[in-house]
Amino acid sequence: MDIHILLAEAFRYPEPGLLEQLETGLTEASSHPAKKGLAAFVRHIGQVSLSDWEELYTRTLDLSPAVAPYIGLQVWGESYQRGEFMAKLNRAMADLDINPEGELPDHIVPVLRYLSAARRPLPELLEQFEPSLRRMASVLREKDKANPYLHLFDAALGLAAQLKKEEKA
Repeated sequence: MDIHILLAEAFRYPEPGLLEQLETGLTEASSHPAKKGLAAFVRHIGQVSLSDWEELYTRTLDLSPAVAPYIGLQVWGESYQRGEFMAKLNRAMADLDINPEGELPDHIVPVLRYLSAARRPLPELLEQFEPSLRRMASVLREKDKANPYLHLFDAALGLAAQLKKEEKA
């Protein structure tokens, strides 16, 4: 399974079978800088019940605006620039038949799916992806150093670093 898609799945709201899907995906995934953080997240989540995982997800990603997993929101807040960015992302995703599944286009789940499918991702996304991830991870680390979602943010940062290398090549 593609590491982008695997990370997107890990950032989704927990549901029955998701942990097993992530474990299987990890065994099938090729070596990538993001794999280590994703594996650490899966190990940690494997030790909690589904209801505890749901509560952790909600507390971490839904109830904390500073860690809200929306790339544009992290960079521009609720502004015209974010709206313009989301419109571009929406068009780019539609061109690749990527369904945001009820999320805004700058949510990390559809963004990761887009990055998996796009041969040449939007330059604005590549420019803002890493800084927004760093901001979210920094706030979360400050609030809750033991939060397993930090492993996912670290994995996504590994992915962002790889994307930068590929862009320069």
